[in-house]
Amino acid sequence: MTRPTGPWLLSGPYGLSGPYGPTGVRQPPHAHDPGGPFPAAVLFDRDGTLVADVPYNGDPARITPMPRAREAVEAVRAAGIPVGVVTNQSGVARGLLTPRQVEDVRLRVEELLGPFAVWAVCPHGPGEGCGCRKPAPGLVLAACRRLAVPPERTVVIGDIGADVEAARAAGARGVLVPTAATRPGETAAAGTTAADLLAAVRIVLDSAPVAEPAGPPRRDPGAAAGEWRSSPAGPAGEPRRHRAAPTAVPRGHPALPTGEAR
Repeated sequence: MTRPTGPWLLSGPYGLSGPYGPTGVRQPPHAHDPGGPFPAAVLFDRDGTLVADVPYNGDPARITPMPRAREAVEAVRAAGIPVGVVTNQSGVARGLLTPRQVEDVRLRVEELLGPFAVWAVCPHGPGEGCGCRKPAPGLVLAACRRLAVPPERTVVIGDIGADVEAARAAGARGVLVPTAATRPGETAAAGTTAADLLAAVRIVLDSAPVAEPAGPPRRDPGAAAGEWRSSPAGPAGEPRRHRAAPTAVPRGHPALPTGEAR
């Protein structure tokens, strides 16, 4: 059976309707004002950004929020801005994660950090040619469609170059929060960086306009239709690095090298 080429889209417990909007808080007038200073949505990478990067993690007990993550996400919610998650999870394609495990981890993240209006998940491997695996724009665009917000008024916050490049390819603004997994070249190319997640959110809420000139998405002239070029700072197709990315690891493996995009 052919694997679907699009992302999984999962809505948070508040859905996308009701008087309090998709974030579960009442929307102030500026939240959806096309000319307002705030973004229409803020999308976060998961591993290495919201929670500590545990390779191919399917165990909710191993979820640990990154420093100031709860405070940062709550600040966005308090402004009436929808929050979402865009995450590569290639462990599904590799046979290391089940859909149920991905969902269990999602629920645990929401227990710790509160509800997200949408989760956009790429379950594909780097060689499958999907359009959703970051640095391709598909996850960002799908989340924006689900939230009914324009990509050009959306911010994506992540910890590696692929997150920023996915934002740029979608026409959104990217903010990089570097970690030990972030290459120096990715930091230099990011445009906007922050010391931690709360600092990134403060940049987003304090600055206007939201969108940065992005131009058309950069397509590799030699790539097939639907394939997108990764950051020049890293090898194509592997935005988050492992020193050795396995193709198969027995379930319950105690540890894997850090760094590769899920």
